Amino acid sequence: MKFTAEQIAQILDGSVDGNPSVEVSKLSKIEEGELGSLTFLSNPKYEPFLYTTKATVTIINKDFKLEREVDTTLIRVENAYKAFSKLLAYYNQVKTNKKGRENPSFISDSANIGEGEYIGAFVYIGNNVTIGKNVKIYPNSFIGDNSVIGDDCTIFAGVKIYSESKVGNNCVIHAGVIIGSDGFGFTPNEKGEYKKVPQTGNVVIEDFVDIGAGSTIDRATLGSTIIRTGVKLDNQIQIAHNVEVGKNTVIAAQTGIAGSTKIGESCMIGGQVGISGHLNLGNNLRIQAQSGISKNLKDGETVQGSPAFNYTDWNKSYVHFRNFPTIIQRVNQLEKEVHSQNTDNE
Repeated sequence: MKFTAEQIAQILDGSVDGNPSVEVSKLSKIEEGELGSLTFLSNPKYEPFLYTTKATVTIINKDFKLEREVDTTLIRVENAYKAFSKLLAYYNQVKTNKKGRENPSFISDSANIGEGEYIGAFVYIGNNVTIGKNVKIYPNSFIGDNSVIGDDCTIFAGVKIYSESKVGNNCVIHAGVIIGSDGFGFTPNEKGEYKKVPQTGNVVIEDFVDIGAGSTIDRATLGSTIIRTGVKLDNQIQIAHNVEVGKNTVIAAQTGIAGSTKIGESCMIGGQVGISGHLNLGNNLRIQAQSGISKNLKDGETVQGSPAFNYTDWNKSYVHFRNFPTIIQRVNQLEKEVHSQNTDNE
């Protein structure tokens, strides 16, 4: 897909310095620009690249003053960084603006699908599924019986949404996500054998939730596993049965949350965090990467470590951890000196 400099300037409410008819078909960093690409300059550190870039079009601030001539066509805007971000969003929207139904795919006669849909090849949509308007479901995805998906959702390739799951409006679910698989529920008998506890609940995902590739959200044993409005999940996250994640909480990759834990609103959870089950974690928490959470946390706490404790205390303690061999040497030396003094006094 190609755009002229003039078309881009119109999208960004900018003005063109140079040839308005030149075309671009890809994006690039300013230092890696090549013919046919579009780039931008907002950080003064990268200004020297403006005079050497091979990019066909470059977005710059309206008040930027050139020190010498450039080969690239310029688009001047109020804020180059914000304009480029706007253009990225526009580009992504155009790139993913698919419509219609591809074959082969299976759609149950009892499914109800809103207008403006895209159904990719090899998609399976089960009985009594309800799908809203302008939903995009990419190839090889599975939507189980009695599931509900709201308006303006994008479900990328290979997503599996088990039966009875509910997804709100304006959600993005990336490739390989599994929603509604059985929770890890087993109970031992007198022989030490583990018998499965049926997982009869579902998963509820509210509006404006993003779920990263390869993540798994298990269905509840009873009731619902709930992901509240505005939650953002990174790749490869495990959320167990009956967990509740509060609205506008963000969780980084490879975090695991055990069953029945409740996480509050507006929390920030780093990568590779492990959270035990049946905990109540407050609002506005900051949990540093690789922490292990084994107890309840109050609103506003910042913790680190495994098991995690107060972040400031952890930093102070870490200084001593690093110096521990030296401290031991000093203690040993002091013991020798004390022993020597005691010997001399005898």
